[in-house]
Amino acid sequence: MRAAVIEAPGKVTVETVPDPTPGRREVVVEVSACGLCGTDLHILQGEFAPTLPIVPGHEFAGRVVGVGSDVTELSVGDRVAVDPSLHCHECRYCRIGRGNLCDNWNAIGVSVPGGAAEFAVAPVANCVKLPEHVETADAALIEPLSCAVRGYDVLHGNLGAEVLIYGSGTMGLMMLELAKRTGATSVDMVDINAERLATASTLGCSRSAASPDKLEQPRGWDVVIDATGNQAAIQDGLTRVAKAGTFLQFGVSDYATRATIEPYKIYNQEITITGSMAVLHSYERAAGLFASGVLDPEVFISHRLPLEEYPAALERFASGQGRKIVVVP
Repeated sequence: MRAAVIEAPGKVTVETVPDPTPGRREVVVEVSACGLCGTDLHILQGEFAPTLPIVPGHEFAGRVVGVGSDVTELSVGDRVAVDPSLHCHECRYCRIGRGNLCDNWNAIGVSVPGGAAEFAVAPVANCVKLPEHVETADAALIEPLSCAVRGYDVLHGNLGAEVLIYGSGTMGLMMLELAKRTGATSVDMVDINAERLATASTLGCSRSAASPDKLEQPRGWDVVIDATGNQAAIQDGLTRVAKAGTFLQFGVSDYATRATIEPYKIYNQEITITGSMAVLHSYERAAGLFASGVLDPEVFISHRLPLEEYPAALERFASGQGRKIVVVP
């Protein structure tokens, strides 16, 4: 089969690799679409993946074409979206229900071969069947949506909150859509990319600007979300949190990124600084939300490119072009 392969830091190719075979409780999925994500860029930089080479791609959906000997829940022909999480279920964090912090954390497309290929293997427990009205290729959006759902789990809803989101790329826009549905009073968006801000306005954000300075909110925001991973955005965002407010680190930063906090202000104003890591008990709910129409795939997916263009697609994504970029094997 054809697959994208990150061979070494900075080197990605598309080549022929052996077809996968399912284990006893696994299925083989013929991939309909696979989304690109900031995590893929980190892997390309030599971060995250324990070993290279690796077939990337942790946001994918497709059709079951093979099942393991002990699989009864799915059949050949079923259309599924795949949760990439591979928790050990044995370490302390798995035992207390925090599998996303697993000491032996692995993921399809990060530490084992993923969906940037014609076929991919997944545990049957990680597959969610798609209803008839959901296009299989669009369902690649369910995995990033499940990360956004996890983010709002961490925020505990915050009814009536005034929200500020840094970054109006795919993840920032998903956080916008969920904020509107979790009772936010207002949702303001900040981005230096005018085209992305225009999309945020189309989706109904309250206000948008290149800088929070232009939004006239002197007391700050109840909830500030960084969806960029960018040091300057994070540092600025920490100063925009209102008294008793919360700052959520949602975007993925480079390992070396650092920001400065003011401990007295955190104490004196009872500010919460927290993070949200990947997927946790949120994939099934994200699939349900997606099926209900919480996202418009035509808005969120800006590019659908052939698998052979995966290296160019990564470059396009890294340059900040478009929104969600998917490759179609």
